[in-house]
Amino acid sequence: MIYRGYGDGSEMGPKRQRMIEQAPPPVTFYGPHPGSAFMFNPYGFVPPLPVFPVVRLRGLPFDCAELDVVEFFRGLDVVDVLFVHKNNKVTGEAFCVLGVPLQVDFALHKNRQNMGRRYVEVFRSTKQEYYKAIANEVAESRVHCTVTAGGGSGVNGGHSPRRNVQRARSSDDGQGNADHTGILRLRGLPFSAGKEDILDFFKDFDLSEDSIHVTVNGEGRPTGDAFVEFGSAEESRAAMVKDRKMLGSRYIELFPSSVEELEDALSRGR
Repeated sequence: MIYRGYGDGSEMGPKRQRMIEQAPPPVTFYGPHPGSAFMFNPYGFVPPLPVFPVVRLRGLPFDCAELDVVEFFRGLDVVDVLFVHKNNKVTGEAFCVLGVPLQVDFALHKNRQNMGRRYVEVFRSTKQEYYKAIANEVAESRVHCTVTAGGGSGVNGGHSPRRNVQRARSSDDGQGNADHTGILRLRGLPFSAGKEDILDFFKDFDLSEDSIHVTVNGEGRPTGDAFVEFGSAEESRAAMVKDRKMLGSRYIELFPSSVEELEDALSRGR
């Protein structure tokens, strides 16, 4: 899902992990035509490929969430937000993918405007920088999983500061030690994730779209959470092997849940 003009949040096909690489323009003997925006080849002029619509943000508050970035770019179509980490710590930087290249110029007008008490710098970026950041995040998560599996505490106990606070709250709520009822709560989903992505995430389990509930808030915007109903408590317990595994470039946290928590979450989105 995306926020089209921060309005109804209508569906949009491209997912971060499914973004289609466009083929590079053909290379000819003549090369690019000097002083022209078009490439010359023996068969005529070919228009250049469109710019990939991504900007880089710097100076974000360390407790910044995806919805804060969406609010910052209110009126633009936010497709994806990727926060940058280093040594499992937030850096205050992020990449924001927009709906169309034209919106990049509008996003640049937000340069040095405030988010909370901090001003945020907005720069042009490229598809290569964005994909490199995704690769780095995947590598960071693998290092984190290795440290956790080895029993080490790592930086901030193996979590980013924001994730650490969230997990502590979940433990306080008793969710971490809850009995399995056949329902799991997912946290940390990309905004673009839909039911088909969650089905693929749990492809080793027998699920249908009707058993997946992606939650939204009162304004119809996704919360980054979802609930999945498994056939039995044993299945949901077995599915916990997917805890902190990757969906696209994000790792997903799993928690045992209940019918009551599911119904409460769904009622808040009505």
